[in-house]
Amino acid sequence: MDLTYTPEEEEFRAGLRKWLKGVLPSLPAKPSPDDWPGRRAYDLGWQRTLYDAGYGDVHWDASPTVRLIFLEETERAGAPYVGANFVGLLHAGPTIAAEGTEAQRARWLPPVLRGEQVWCQGFSEPDAGSDLAALRTRAWRDGDDYVVSGSKIWTSHAEVADWCELLVRTDTAAPRHRGISWLAMPMDAPGITVRPLRTLAGSAEFAEVFLDEVRVPVANRVGDENDGWRVTMVTLSFERGTAFVGEVVACRRVLGDLAREARKNGRWDDPVLRRRLGRLNAEFRALWRLTQWNVSEAEASGGVPGVGGSVFKLRYSHARQDLYDAAADVLGPEALDLDRPWTLDRLSSLSYTIAAGTSQIQHTIVAERILGLPKGR
Repeated sequence: MDLTYTPEEEEFRAGLRKWLKGVLPSLPAKPSPDDWPGRRAYDLGWQRTLYDAGYGDVHWDASPTVRLIFLEETERAGAPYVGANFVGLLHAGPTIAAEGTEAQRARWLPPVLRGEQVWCQGFSEPDAGSDLAALRTRAWRDGDDYVVSGSKIWTSHAEVADWCELLVRTDTAAPRHRGISWLAMPMDAPGITVRPLRTLAGSAEFAEVFLDEVRVPVANRVGDENDGWRVTMVTLSFERGTAFVGEVVACRRVLGDLAREARKNGRWDDPVLRRRLGRLNAEFRALWRLTQWNVSEAEASGGVPGVGGSVFKLRYSHARQDLYDAAADVLGPEALDLDRPWTLDRLSSLSYTIAAGTSQIQHTIVAERILGLPKGR
């Protein structure tokens, strides 16, 4: 498999680097992590800047390789992350682009690209745990609407979202995976209650969402009724396949910073720590190559990442935790200081083996879909 870049792709990289160098110094200061309305405005403003410069649609209309270059270069330059735009740009948007009708794409994609709307993800439920297909949120037809009742948890950016990519059960008599539908729900619809959740790291980017007979037009369903599980697998393939690309670049940068800090504070004299940092360096280099492989596979299969994304997500989740455990070793007692770099990152890294599908789920996917092992009963 060819992992090299074409002259046209390298030209795109050079142009992007030049643009980033000129625009980043002019950006306003980032708002406080607790100021979600301010963070929403900041993130939407950055997306509008990208859109005006011709980079707004890179997540959908560009090839997977160009998308990879974009994520790599923006992270290396220290450009703002997608932030509150995460679900719209990297999950719901690509799914609608791949599975939506022409009318749906025309309706929902331009506002995301122009930095006008934020999406949240309504997949997880309190009683379903890691078994996404066990969801109980019901939706029944009433004329041209679905009437939705139930609850969601860990709903990313629900408190500032305009739309929600929502999984609902539309046929309770069908087998679990065949009675689910994928809906786009407006977050200002009557009957929606949002309750923010504060994480161990002190942030509140997640929320509980309670749905009390919320009416969602049937026209807002992406894919056929009861075919939502297949559509969801498209969403998750993006979430596990390319959504973490920028974070791999960030982790490689952090690793270099850790080595410099260890040399500065004397911890570099510990051979065990040096071996640990060396192993992490090899691991993140391998993860980057795996990312390139997954992108090449997506390029050959129409732009949707394959099950190789589960291999990446599984290993990356643990590598990230190992990285910030190593950061604690470098910092020593100062690792308990929340004002020190990497301390909050260490706390947030604990969630990575749960978010976007637990490690146990990824093990099952790898076993069944890649290794061809029999399904458990």
